Amino acid sequence: MRPPSARRALERLSLRGRLVAICLLLVVAALLASNALLVTLLQRQLVDQLDERLRSAATAAARLSDLTDLTDLARIPGDTGPRARDVVEGELTGDVHVVYLDAEGRVRRTPRPAATGAPRLPKLDRAAVEARDERPFEATAVGGGENWRVIAVPVGQAGTPAGGSIVVAGSLDQVGTTIRGLGVRMLVIDSLVLALLGVIGWFAVRAGLRPLRRIETTAAAIAGGDLSRRVSRPASPRTELGRLSDALNGMLDRIEEGDAARAATNARMRTFLADAGHELRTPLSGIKGFTELYRMGGMPERTDVDAAMSRIEGEAARLVRIVEDLLLLARLDEEAAANLRLPLHLTPMDLRTLAADALHDLRALAPDRTVVLTGPGGGPPGGAPVLGDEARLRQVTSNLVGNALAHTPPGTPVRIGVGTQGGLAVLELSDEGPGLTAEQAAHVFDRFYRVDHARGRTRDGGVGLGLSIVHSLVSAHHGRMEVDTAPGEGATFRMVLPLHPDTPATGS
Repeated sequence: MRPPSARRALERLSLRGRLVAICLLLVVAALLASNALLVTLLQRQLVDQLDERLRSAATAAARLSDLTDLTDLARIPGDTGPRARDVVEGELTGDVHVVYLDAEGRVRRTPRPAATGAPRLPKLDRAAVEARDERPFEATAVGGGENWRVIAVPVGQAGTPAGGSIVVAGSLDQVGTTIRGLGVRMLVIDSLVLALLGVIGWFAVRAGLRPLRRIETTAAAIAGGDLSRRVSRPASPRTELGRLSDALNGMLDRIEEGDAARAATNARMRTFLADAGHELRTPLSGIKGFTELYRMGGMPERTDVDAAMSRIEGEAARLVRIVEDLLLLARLDEEAAANLRLPLHLTPMDLRTLAADALHDLRALAPDRTVVLTGPGGGPPGGAPVLGDEARLRQVTSNLVGNALAHTPPGTPVRIGVGTQGGLAVLELSDEGPGLTAEQAAHVFDRFYRVDHARGRTRDGGVGLGLSIVHSLVSAHHGRMEVDTAPGEGATFRMVLPLHPDTPATGS
C-alpha cells in the first residue's frame, strides 16, 4: 500500500497540530543553520590556532637549525635532537611530524616523526617552499585517516649546502575529534530543546486557539438552531480574531433578522390567506344560499325572486371589489419585489380638487354629519399642486372617505384639510371617532387588519384592504401616509406628497 504523502499527512492534522509542526520545522531549520555556522566558525578557529602553533614551531625549529649545517645535523651532539623535539612539543599539542629537507626537497632528517602515520608531502624543493611563503596548506595522510596541516619554512642561504627547509605538520585529528564531539552534544541539546519547545508550543497554541474553540462551540450551537448565540468579542477588535468575531456577529445579526422577517412574512401570509378565504366565503355563501333556496322552490313569487337577485347582485359586486383589491395589492407587491414602480399616468394636478370631491361625497353619503374643508391642521385651505395619477389618488381619497364612514358612529363630524406644509403637499381626513391605540395605529395599514371593537365597525364595513391599498398607492407616488390618533380623540389620516417641481411651495 502506498504511504500517504507528507502534504496529506499534514492536512489530516488539526490546526493546533499544524501550527506546532510548522513552528518546530522552522526551529529545526534555524537550529541547523545556526549549528552549521557555529561548527564552521569553530572549525576555522581551531585550524587557525593549529596553523599559528605550527608557524611558531617552524620558526623555532628554523632558529635551532641555524646553529649548524643541515648536512652535518646528524653529527650534532645528542642533545640537539631532544632540544628540537622539546621546542616543537612545547609549541604543539597532538600528533606532530617534523622533517628537515635539503634544497632539492629530499628528506635529510626526521627529528620528530609522527606517532600515527605521516602526511603525504608534495615536492618541496627550495623554490616551492619560498613560493608558498610560509602559508599553511593541507595534505592527506599516508594510508588514510585525518588530514594534516603543513607549514614549510626555508632555512640557510639559497644555493649553499645548508640551504634547505624545515617542514612542520600537525594532525587534524584533534580538530576532527573536537568537532565531532561538539556535533554530538549539539544533537543532544537540540533534541532536548525541540522536545521542550514542542510541549510548550502545544500548550501555548492551545491557549492561543481558545477563542477559536469558543467560536466553534458557538457555531455548533447556531447550527443546532439557536440563532440568539453570539461570538464573544476579544479584548482587541483590531486582531484577526476580533475582526472575525465582528464579522460573524454581524452575519448572525443579519441571519436572525432575515429569519425573523421570514417568520413574520409567513405569519402574515397565513393570516392573509385565512382572512381572504373568510372574506371571499361570506359573499359566496350568500350567493349559494339564495340559489339553493330558488332551486328548492322557496321563491314562489316574482317579488321574492327579484329580491333574491338583488341580494345576489350585491354580494357579487362585493366579491368583485374584494378580488379587484386583492389583484391590485398583488400587482403592487410584484412591482415592489422587482424594485419597480406601479405604472402611473402622471399629470400636474391640485389636491384641492380631490378634497372638494371628497367633501361632496361625504355630504351626499352622510347628510347627518358635519363636514368642513380646512387647511392642514386647521385654517383656510390652500393649493397643493402635485404630479400624480388622478385616478389612483381619487381611489385613495375614496378609500379614506369610506374608512371614515364605516368605522365611526353616525353623525361623527369629519374635517378635510388640504394645502402645503413643510414644503410638501398635504391632504388629510380627520374624524372625531373613538380613535386608536398606539399598537392599533402601528398595524392600521396592514392587510385585513380591522379594529372592530375600537372603531365600531358597521355592517357595511370593508374587509381591511382599503387602507393597505391607500398606503401602497401613495408610496407609488413617492409619498407617505401618516396617522395621528389616540383613544377617544379621533383619528387623522394624512397623505403627504412631493410638491410639483415647477410650482413654488406656499405654506399654509
